[in-house]
Amino acid sequence: MNKIHVLDCTLRDGGYCNEWRFGYENIKKITNGLLEANVEIIECGFLTKKVNYNKDVTKFTNVEEIKKIIPSNRNGKIFVVMINYGEYDIDDLPVNDGSSIDGVRVAFHKNNLFEALELCRQIKAKGYLVFIQAMVSVSYSDNEFLSLIRETNEIKPYAFYIVDSFGIMKGKDLIRLFYMVEHNLNDDIFIGFHSHNNMQLSYSNAQTLATIQTNRNLIIDASIYGMGRGAGNLNTELFVEYLNENTGKQYNLKPLLVLIDEIINEFYQMNYWGYSLPNYISAKYNAHPNYAKYLDDKKTLTIEAMNDIFEMMNDDKKISYDKKYIEKLYIQYMAKEKIKEEHKNELKEALSGKKILLIAPGKSSIDEKDKIIKCAEDRDVVKISINYAYDIIPLDFIFLSNLRRYKELDNSKKTKCIVTSNIPSENVYFQANYITLLNDEEAVNDNAGLMAIKFFMNYDVEGIYLAGFDGYSHDDYENYGNSEMTFSARNFVLDAMNIGISKVLAEYCKDVKLQFITTQKFLTI
Repeated sequence: MNKIHVLDCTLRDGGYCNEWRFGYENIKKITNGLLEANVEIIECGFLTKKVNYNKDVTKFTNVEEIKKIIPSNRNGKIFVVMINYGEYDIDDLPVNDGSSIDGVRVAFHKNNLFEALELCRQIKAKGYLVFIQAMVSVSYSDNEFLSLIRETNEIKPYAFYIVDSFGIMKGKDLIRLFYMVEHNLNDDIFIGFHSHNNMQLSYSNAQTLATIQTNRNLIIDASIYGMGRGAGNLNTELFVEYLNENTGKQYNLKPLLVLIDEIINEFYQMNYWGYSLPNYISAKYNAHPNYAKYLDDKKTLTIEAMNDIFEMMNDDKKISYDKKYIEKLYIQYMAKEKIKEEHKNELKEALSGKKILLIAPGKSSIDEKDKIIKCAEDRDVVKISINYAYDIIPLDFIFLSNLRRYKELDNSKKTKCIVTSNIPSENVYFQANYITLLNDEEAVNDNAGLMAIKFFMNYDVEGIYLAGFDGYSHDDYENYGNSEMTFSARNFVLDAMNIGISKVLAEYCKDVKLQFITTQKFLTI
């Protein structure tokens, strides 16, 4: 029977969900809880020179800092840290004296393979257990992977890993790679497996390894509550319970449940992780999960549109996240439709010298509807709602920049729509150039309300009344007058949106008179 060891990577992989800000006392509680749970290998975080040390954060600049969070009685367990190749100078790593970490995991992409393996040799020479982590293992051809295994045999590390970086491995992929490793890797080197849950396969793949017939020592990575970037990881608490029931292991589940209840669940509420369609799509295209996160945070795309953007990606750009690249693709996709301006002169005549009432879908558009009704009684006011049909007053136009919202709109109302050029549409009144309506604030550069203001500023309007421009609360159900429009977003994303909207409105005030007629609850103008 194979010998399975669990490596918990909560403090490292889980850190993608909270910027590694677990808090010093929580970090110690997690390491102690994992020790009490009898987890064999505990990963403490990253070792990197890209940050300044903060005791509340699990990114460390030297091994002395890590020593502070390792329990004095290790009870025979192994404590490790990860280095992303290129982020740490080997000269700054002291010889292992047994007082801090026991081992180092070296993560690298294929293009850095030989340099990373040399780093592994040097780390081993300093007395540390070395874990070789070839990221995106499925990106290697069989010959390349066999060559990597031969190089690994020369180094004789503690462990060699199969890494499912993007959560795309099916059982057959894992078994093929496993047997390739088992038949060619030296017998005394542990075989590791690190997975992500983009396709909901982490648990089943882990069970596959747990039941495979081999005499090899195996290490399977997991994190408490599955905490990890995007779709997250294999759940430590689920897998150790499975091992207890099926392989005779004796993990203590209770400390893990306490950690979930007292620490991890709070991080989950602030910035959820887990299976989602965007994460599934990133796995489907064998692409870095941050691409899915970027597109999902926009809240402007249908799943079909997101899929179209992934199809536009060059293969050589998929493995490493390139923010500028995905921003460019996003803009390129959003600007792909035609511009339709045949009613431009007519629109100028209708708007010039008039006051515009712009109604966004914030909760105040319902709570303070009497203010909107009163404002709309002025004959010189042109009444326009944004991304939906406000049905409390008759509207002159509906401005839309969100494809989701356009698809939800009743067809009978589309003839009075002013839409941006990212929306494939027919029979609309006007289609404006999407790119010309963007602003320079990243978090809200294509925010519908701001795009609408910029559009109407170009039509010599006397001023713009703003209703339903509330900003964003952390409570999803406080954000919209119509609960069907509610969406969930990470708190830091919402905060960035509030700051961005406030900044852009302050700039637009210099060029056009803006007046709020309902309460802007979360904006600071």
